Parts: sequence; structure tokens; C-alpha cells
Amino acid sequence: METPICPDKPEKLLVCTDGSENSRAALAEALSLAKECGSQVYLLQVVQIIPEFEIAAPDLMALVGEEVAKQLEEAKAAAAGTGVALETRISRGVSVASAILQEAEEIQPDMIVMGLHGRTGLARLLVGSVTARVIGHSPFNVLVIPKGAGISFGRILIASDGSPYSQAAFAVVLEVARRQESKLFAVSVATEEGEIAQAKETIKQMLAAANKTGLPLQGSVPQGVPADDGIIQAAIKNEVDLIVMGSHGRTGLKRLLMGSVTERVLGQSPCPVLVVKKGSITGGR
Repeated sequence: METPICPDKPEKLLVCTDGSENSRAALAEALSLAKECGSQVYLLQVVQIIPEFEIAAPDLMALVGEEVAKQLEEAKAAAAGTGVALETRISRGVSVASAILQEAEEIQPDMIVMGLHGRTGLARLLVGSVTARVIGHSPFNVLVIPKGAGISFGRILIASDGSPYSQAAFAVVLEVARRQESKLFAVSVATEEGEIAQAKETIKQMLAAANKTGLPLQGSVPQGVPADDGIIQAAIKNEVDLIVMGSHGRTGLKRLLMGSVTERVLGQSPCPVLVVKKGSITGGR
């Protein structure tokens, strides 16, 4: 696992786990980043309340809670060996996403880190309601790490549709690239002929902004393909370490939760995807 260089100085990282192998891998990456940055890590696992089970099998639900507590203690012990301060939290709720958002509101993290399970076929394109809702409703930056990927800032792809959200994300990327001497790539996808001019103008403006800061940037405008395909193809072609996107596209929150270029990019990306909400890559205040 490559040790990431700290891109910012995040005070607090909230890592969400479900106890799976991929969640543990995401936690390992987050701990590596926290060690480099001197961050406090909060590890959260939500025990989903299923009313029918609560009534029919209360002893089973109690055992589930005990198992979760055991897993978190094991993670805490492992983190102690790295020198990273880790606090564990267990939350219970009917909605896992709502429970995560409630904990995040209390903790006020600089970034939420979530793992993503490897998937195949059509199911891989759909991330699921928990991740989508956390991204859609959280005011904090969210970093989603797919199975087997590591955190690095050497080669960054910024995907833009020209919206204010994308512009804010690009400003963040420029600052990080300046500090890290990252190689920058930009993509704006024209899914239809009528979008080509806007996509080219978006890349033109990004090139001009990058030039002003003295940073080289390679831009591309894939045409006639779905936006998520164009973004993923650009990421693979340029072997990027990180994809950065704004929190919403031009059609706002509904697009993010209902379909969604963001969801589909997350489902297919070979590298971590950062959805920017705050004014720095880790949301630092």
C-alpha cells in the first residue's frame, strides 16, 4: 500500500464500515492518510434496525450488536499499532444513511470515507441507496474507495459539466495539485451533439485557469457517449489515482440520487472518487 502524501491538514476523518473486507481495506487507507496528516479517525458502524427482527428475534439482534462491538474493538487495537488516534462508534437506526448523516453532523468531520464493494454486471453500475444518500445529503466531502484501490494524489482527473459545483471542485483540485505537484487531467463529456460547444468551452476555461497557476493540464471532450463512460474511459486511459467531482451536476440533487452520473462513476471507477462539498480536498476548515 502506497503511503499517501497529506494534501491538506484534516483534523477529523469519519470512516464508515459494515465489517466487510472492503470496508477494512478502506479503513487501512484512511489510517495511512490520517497518520500522514495527524488526523483523528472516527470509525462508525451502523446496526440497522429491522422492526420485524426486533420483535421476532431480540436475542439475535443483541448478538449482532455484540459482534459489531467486537469488530470495532479489533479495529481500534489494530489502529493503535499505527499511532493513529481512533474512536469507535456504534449507531442504530432503521435507515443506515440517516444514522451516518446524524453521526457526521455531531462529529463535523473534514471528510467521510466509505468503502465500495466490487461488483459485476449491471449491479456494479448502481452504488446503492446508502452511499448515494450520504453523498447527496451530507455537507461534508465524501471519499469512496473501491476494492483494492489506494489513496494517492499523483494523477488527478477532474470531471466537470461546467456547473458551479464542478467549478468549486476544480478550484480545490488546483490547490492540491500546486502543493503535491500532481499531474492534472480534465474531462467534460458531450453526450449529445448540442452539448459539444459547452463541453469544449468548459475545458477551455479550465485550461486557462490552470495556466494562470502555472500548472499543466490535459483536457478531453469525449463525444456521443454516456457521461459516466466518458469519465471512466478518461480515468483508465490516463491511469489516474483519483477522480474528483462536484457534489451535484447541472440538474441538482435529483440527478445525483436518481440516476446519476456520480453513482455510475462510483460503481465503475478503478480508483477512489472524491465528491467535493467543502472548500478544500478534505473539507478542512
